Amino acid sequence: MEKMEKTDSVNQEIQMVAFKLKREEYGVSILNVQEIKRLTDITRVPFTPDFFKGVMNLRGSVLPVIDLKKRLGLPEGDYSEDTRIIIVKVEEISIGMIVDAVTEVLTIGIDHIDAPKTVSDSSDSKENGKFISGVGNLDNRLVIMLNLNEIVGLTGESK
Repeated sequence: MEKMEKTDSVNQEIQMVAFKLKREEYGVSILNVQEIKRLTDITRVPFTPDFFKGVMNLRGSVLPVIDLKKRLGLPEGDYSEDTRIIIVKVEEISIGMIVDAVTEVLTIGIDHIDAPKTVSDSSDSKENGKFISGVGNLDNRLVIMLNLNEIVGLTGESK
């Protein structure tokens, strides 16, 4: 994998919230995370994509909630005691993402983050690969870093 471009600053690091989807570990920048909540009541909204679980009440505001496994095309699973909703803010949009479990806050050096590569040039792999911004390697532990702009649908190309 190619290394992502480095800036002039040596030892630049990224802090991210790490979480599990199935057996894989993923992460998003801590700067985008507003809070982490236990699974709560979600009101289903008709005629929405299948990954869109509905809306929830967050201190008087209506917050959209997505099932991140479904959004990434992963097989569904049952919710458990460890299931959490990570509330992220991208630009001015807040959204809840259902994940299997939140593991920890990680700090990864920029030099330990590889740019994502698609396995093939097919349109399916490009479509699925757009959600990944990089792969962090922390002591031989791989953390897939997600592109929240694509997940939330802010790039203009999302459906």
